[in-house]
Amino acid sequence: MIEKILNDLLTGADNKTHDIARWSWMLSLFAVIIGSGYEVIHSVAPSLRDFAESVGIIAGAHGAAVMLKKDSEPKETPKE
Repeated sequence: MIEKILNDLLTGADNKTHDIARWSWMLSLFAVIIGSGYEVIHSVAPSLRDFAESVGIIAGAHGAAVMLKKDSEPKETPKE
């Protein structure tokens, strides 16, 4: 089940070809979350504003990247 969800999130329109923009989006988001978790573990109060700005920048930049390259993605071949 988790494999199917990750496959759907990280592949293009054909659900076979891995998409570097989507992988970058996921890794960037995890890096921000892990960085905030590190601050919490080391008793440093994380800045919610910085966290929100980081997540917003990641979502905006990667969302635009995926949208701009949508026409170049491999299409799913129809089954006969």
